[in-house]
Amino acid sequence: MVRLRGAAAALACVAAVFLVGCAQVKVAPPTASIDNVQKVKASGMDAAAVGEFKLAPGRSASLDQRVSIRSNTFYSPFDSSFAKYLGETLREDLRAAGLLEPGSRTTISGELTDSMVDASIGQGKGALAARFIVQKEGRTSFDKELKVGSSWDSSFVGAVAIPAAINQYMALYRALVAQLLDDPDFRKAVAR
Repeated sequence: MVRLRGAAAALACVAAVFLVGCAQVKVAPPTASIDNVQKVKASGMDAAAVGEFKLAPGRSASLDQRVSIRSNTFYSPFDSSFAKYLGETLREDLRAAGLLEPGSRTTISGELTDSMVDASIGQGKGALAARFIVQKEGRTSFDKELKVGSSWDSSFVGAVAIPAAINQYMALYRALVAQLLDDPDFRKAVAR
């Protein structure tokens, strides 16, 4: 009963933030995706290190530093960098699959090339893109930009639309890593 009251109070606080407007919130760190962990295990890939993930050259710093949904601003818990958030998403999936090895001869790095979320009334949409690079013993064996997107019904009510939009946007990180893991050229580049 006490837990239920605590959960209800926490939910009420979150709802109040969205009702009041103007909030600045750090998103939760990524956790491993069961689907992506299964993809890693089925890929036949060798253990890999996750290198630097940064904003692509020539892109606006705001693309990497924050996401604004209506009057709310969301930040990454990793130096306020969504490029680093993408790297951490990949790192968590590799760790959970037992194939993260910091000293590996294979390193996966990336550059954030697009990041967008729009929670307009009626239809919300989001997009995420990154250039992924695989190096084996210092030689590039994979270099490709991958993109994912989604759309959803977006409520007039901010308390409904804002959490839905941030959930849809954060799901794009898992989807982009899934697309990378499914890419046949990537699989060849990281094969044992």
